[in-house]
Amino acid sequence: MTEMFFWRGSSGSQLQQFQNPCNPLLLSGPPSSGKTSLLFQFAFNVALHSSSSNPNVVFICNRRRLDSKPPFLSQGIDPSSDVLHRIQMKYVNDDEDIRKYFAAFHLHDTLPAAVVIDDFGYFFDNKICQQRYSNPRGRDLAMVKTLALCHNAITFAKLPFSSKFCGSQKGSCKLLLSDTHTHQGDSPRFHFIYKKWIQTTFTIKEGDVPGSFILKDRSHPTDHTGTIKAAKYSIALQYLVFDGIVEGQVQ
Repeated sequence: MTEMFFWRGSSGSQLQQFQNPCNPLLLSGPPSSGKTSLLFQFAFNVALHSSSSNPNVVFICNRRRLDSKPPFLSQGIDPSSDVLHRIQMKYVNDDEDIRKYFAAFHLHDTLPAAVVIDDFGYFFDNKICQQRYSNPRGRDLAMVKTLALCHNAITFAKLPFSSKFCGSQKGSCKLLLSDTHTHQGDSPRFHFIYKKWIQTTFTIKEGDVPGSFILKDRSHPTDHTGTIKAAKYSIALQYLVFDGIVEGQVQ
């Protein structure tokens, strides 16, 4: 499934995995490991391959942070491609903005093929959340409340009747979040919260040379043959570069 984050041409080789319904996904990696670029490439791939009547993808992020560190496209993608117009940027400032979007999800005329949230944990300011909920664990409460709304929205998209008035095929709306690793290990900062709502987590670790990284499906580390597979990539010359699938990578 790691191939979902890379550009491998416009052939139908990736088509099936983007059409199949899936549970919410989490991408976790260290700072400056190309997470936003991977998310944007995922959004591009969904917009390209989606069979939904509404192939648009909503990309939720903070505008200031995105402007300071914009995503890099993969080599081979035309910057003027019409597919890029199907990625709708939604700029938000905090967790309340995210909750407002998902609370009104069922009111949309059409559902997107996917919703992507860049750096999910960033939107939950610890001090503000503590004050809002009058609780020292206010941030945890805010994250649980927001993830519950996200989960309900994606569940709604899978209901048979939703396609009748939303124009989206059953189960076609995907959800992908990203967050940053803790200082120790390769777990996202709020793993104890995410694990209740998200079953599939992709993790990033630094590769064997500077500027290279390894992306692995932490939830399903091996394929049907028992072989450990991961994707190797790098950020070079302002491009996201897919360096291939590696096997037998140490966990």
